[in-house]
Amino acid sequence: MASPDNGRTAALSLQLSRAHQDLRRRLTDVRTNLGRRPDDDTLLTHCLAFCTALTNHHQGEDDGLFAQLLHEHPDLAPTIAKLVEDHGFIAAILTRVRDLAQQAATGSQDADPETIGRELDGLAAIMESHFGYEERAIAAALDAGVADDGWSEPVLRFTAP
Repeated sequence: MASPDNGRTAALSLQLSRAHQDLRRRLTDVRTNLGRRPDDDTLLTHCLAFCTALTNHHQGEDDGLFAQLLHEHPDLAPTIAKLVEDHGFIAAILTRVRDLAQQAATGSQDADPETIGRELDGLAAIMESHFGYEERAIAAALDAGVADDGWSEPVLRFTAP
């Protein structure tokens, strides 16, 4: 069932695209400043803030947006299954990034900026593919109207890192 606020609902695909752009920007900031941070604690803080924002976004999609889309558009089940699978791959990379950032903060030689950078490069590639597919695959359903029972907050809005 579509939300009664069709003007707001019609903008959801654009809002999703903007949220993805914000996550891309945050990742670019972490990658650009990798090795340039004044200390490893700052690197850890920025990595963890980004990882938390992306994790919350995907959990909000899995638990809220995708559940609502499945309810209203059961024909999207294969698409949503693929998107959830991508979230699992991304979560595994985020775990490695978090671990490496924490190791760097404790001075571990195994967590140098190059190692973290390779993980972030892989993350950027899968995020780009995932975001593009998601935006194409569910935009029409979002613009047709999707009831918002509160799922939009973690999916579309992030706190400052």
